[in-house]
Order: sequence, then structure tokens, then C-alpha cells
Amino acid sequence: MSKINILWADDEIDLLKPHLLYLQEKGYDVKAVTNGNDAVDEFSKDNYDIVFLDENMPGISGLETLGKIKNINQGVPVIMITKSEEERIMDDAIGSKISDYLIKPVNPGQILLSIKKNIDKNRLISEKTTTNYQQEFRKIGMTLSGNLNYREWNEVYKKLVYWELELERAGSDSNMKEVYQMQKAEANTIFAKFIEKTYLDWLHARTSEVPIMSHTLMKNRIIPSVEKDSGTTYMILIDNLRFDQWKVLQPIIEESFKTESEDSYYSILPTCTQYARNSIFAGLMPSEIERLYPTLWLNDEDEGGKNMHEEELLNAQLKRLGKNIKLSYNKITNFEAGKKLAESVHTLSGNKLNVIVYNFVDMLSHARTEMEVIRELASDDAAYRSLTVTWFRHSPLHDIIKAIGASKAKLIITTDHGTIKVATPSKIIGDKNTNTNLRYKQGKSLTYQGKDVFLIKNPSDAYLPRQHVSSVFVFVKEDKFFAYPNNYNYFVNYYKNTFQHGGISLEEMIIPFVVLSPR
Repeated sequence: MSKINILWADDEIDLLKPHLLYLQEKGYDVKAVTNGNDAVDEFSKDNYDIVFLDENMPGISGLETLGKIKNINQGVPVIMITKSEEERIMDDAIGSKISDYLIKPVNPGQILLSIKKNIDKNRLISEKTTTNYQQEFRKIGMTLSGNLNYREWNEVYKKLVYWELELERAGSDSNMKEVYQMQKAEANTIFAKFIEKTYLDWLHARTSEVPIMSHTLMKNRIIPSVEKDSGTTYMILIDNLRFDQWKVLQPIIEESFKTESEDSYYSILPTCTQYARNSIFAGLMPSEIERLYPTLWLNDEDEGGKNMHEEELLNAQLKRLGKNIKLSYNKITNFEAGKKLAESVHTLSGNKLNVIVYNFVDMLSHARTEMEVIRELASDDAAYRSLTVTWFRHSPLHDIIKAIGASKAKLIITTDHGTIKVATPSKIIGDKNTNTNLRYKQGKSLTYQGKDVFLIKNPSDAYLPRQHVSSVFVFVKEDKFFAYPNNYNYFVNYYKNTFQHGGISLEEMIIPFVVLSPR
């Protein structure tokens, strides 16, 4: 590593010689000056990595010197040193974007710590994060070798998300990120086997270990939370929101709210809007919706919107449960509708429950495959998260959440399913009526690669509608996606590394359920 160049301006610089010698012994180059004008001249002539600046010097003050230095190079960290503990000076210095503030007398250890915080911080954080993940890597690996239940899978996935975000924030090198991706891929392989083994047992209550799922979410989580609180509750379902996306939005949302509880639940299969979201609002599995409310359900082959009756299904569920809850339902599918709701949130405060379905994240993920610009902006998971944050900060949804916070209402944030970046094609052949989803197929006479899929030979076993006597469902696992042999190369090149949902992965099935209270 090249030497760090330090500029130190102080009219009592002779008294600081022990400090200067200490830094030089540590391998730093230090240039000392005794006033602000000399500091500005010196700074403009040479490249300095960090500046120590006395606040009270003859000639121009430390704060004036700070302003001139920042005009030359805004990015260089400046450490203000002063005898004064006057709050006004501290406020002015912080407002002028100093990097640290030290009160005289300072000792060499303080100076060294300040340098490391501002110069070596990223390197030190990266090294420490890498070391910590290497230790955690072994623990997660040992956990994966066990016979995990659904609660343990929740914790494994949360840990994987935590370390993915930590490695990203720390700027860890590509080798360590590659190690992480290998571990997450291994986890998804084992998780898919777990789902194959236990999913039907969950649905038929053949085990005592059954997670909250799409069709039980309203009854077991949302309604009890609404009834527990005497005021208004808002439930915002952000379509297609993964757990990692929630974690990067959380700090922004917590400007208006405190997180009371952060949990997860399991999406049903297929992990897509038509099935999972209808199941949430109906409190039923898809075949049960088709049987009880045939006019409110459309199958894959049917023409028309597949999620047009969520409010009716929700009211029907509440009626079946004997719940008399005054509620509103709003679905936001475009910017103008979101803006209009943000302006009228205050009119909903008389309701016990206000349900808001926000579709934009789903549109964003689908646009990822349709628009070249979005493809480039969301080239990987990190970029996808970044795009989500950028959108959210400037979206009507952010305004809606701030307005809810201002009304002091409780907020529930959840989703219907997640999404995964697909990378590996899996060949499948079906007839012209086979559905178009890349992560699951239903149809008759399907030819597929058995090792890649979870087969539901009898759809009624998974409470799925059967369109034909010989129809089956196949769900692709891990990061695979279905591809037809016809135009295979074009199809693969077009969809590889896009974000899809409908199949089996940690990202699609283990999804956030968060309860927040206003600040």
C-alpha cells in the first residue's frame, strides 16, 4: 500500500512534534503548516489523503480554511481540532462536512484512530467482514448438513441474506463473493429437496411442523395483529418483494416507523401472483377457490386478468371467519394511482384495516426481461436491490408510508412471493396449451428433465386446479428455468440472468412479514 499523505495545520505545531514523529514512525508522510493560508496553498499544490485542521489560527479561521479546501477537493476527509467545546462551532464544522471532530489536548492514539476511521476504514471493514464470514461459512455449512425443519430454514436464509448484504457493504473481493454464491447455491439445492419431501405433508397436515403459508397468512397472522390493536392497521403487500429487498428498504421505512417484529412465511406453489396472492386474500388453496368461487378464478389457459377479484375474496374470507372488520382495499398498478392514494391516505383512518396492494416491484422484475436499459441496470442481485431502493425513495409508495406514519397507524408489510435470478436452462417439451411461466409448467404430455423438477402428478394433491384429466405440474428448482428445444439458443440468451418466479428457491418461497409501529 502506498504511503498516506497527511497535511496538518496548527499555529502550535511545535507542540505537536511528538505526534508528528509518532505518525512518521507508523509510515505516514506528514506536512506541517502553521496557518490557514499556507494550508490552502499546500493543499492546492500536492495530493493529500487527509487533513488535520486547527479551528483557531491567526489569519483565516479553521472553518474558512475548511471551506477553501473543500472547494479544491470535496472528497478529502478533514479532521477539525479545537480547544473549544462550544456547540455552535461543532455545528458549523459538522455542517461543513468535516469527517471527525477532536478536542484538544489530543493524544497520538486519537489521531491514529481518526486516520484509520477515515482512510483505512473500508479496508479494515472488508478484512473483518471477510474473516467473520469465513467463520460463519463453516457454521452454515454444518447447519446445512443437518435435517432442518422450516424454522431452521428461515434462520439459514436470514443468515445468508445478512452475509450477502454485509459482504456487499464491505466491498469484499470477488473471490469471497464467489464463495458466498457457491454456499447459497448449495443451500438452494438442499432446500429444494426439503420442499419436495415436506410440501405435501404441510398441505395435508401430516406433520406437526407446518409453517404459516399463503392461505393461512390472513387468518393466523394479519387478522390477529389487526384485532390486537385498537387503532387502524395498514397492510401493504408489495408484490414480488424478496427478503433482501425488504432489508435494504428497512432503514428508509424506519425513518417513520419502528420494527415491532420481523418474520417470514412460506409462499405456496406456484410462487406467482395468480396463485399465491389469490390464496392470501381467499384464505384458501387455488383448487378450493375454483370450487367455492368459480366465477372468481381463472386458470392458466383462460383469457383475462388472473387477480381481478382480490377484494371480493378477502371479504368472503372475513365472512367465513365471522369477522366484522371495516376495511378498504386499494390496488396500485401505476404511478398516478399511487400518487392519488398518497394524497388521500388520511381519508382511510376511520377503517380498522386498510389493504394496499402495490404492484411496481413485480412490474420492475418483469421489465427486467423486456427492456434493455433495465437489463443493464439490474444485472445482478446487488444491482436489483439498488434499483429497488432508488425506485422506492422516489415512489408514491414512500409517500404513502410516510403519510401512514404521520397518522400514527400500525403498518404491516409483506408480499406474495419472491423472485430469483435464473442462470441454468432446463429443457421441456409441451403442447400449445402449456403455460408460459419459466419456473413452472402445467399441462399434459410434458417431457422434462426429471432431476430438475418437483413433479406434482396429481394436482389435487397440492390443491391445484386440474385443467385436463392428464394434467401435471412441474416446478423447476434452484436457479433453473424452462426452455423449449425450438429456438433454444435464442430463448436461453434472452432469459438467462433475468429475474423470474413460480418455482422452488429460498428467494421465492421464504418471504417477509413485518409489523411496524409509528415513531
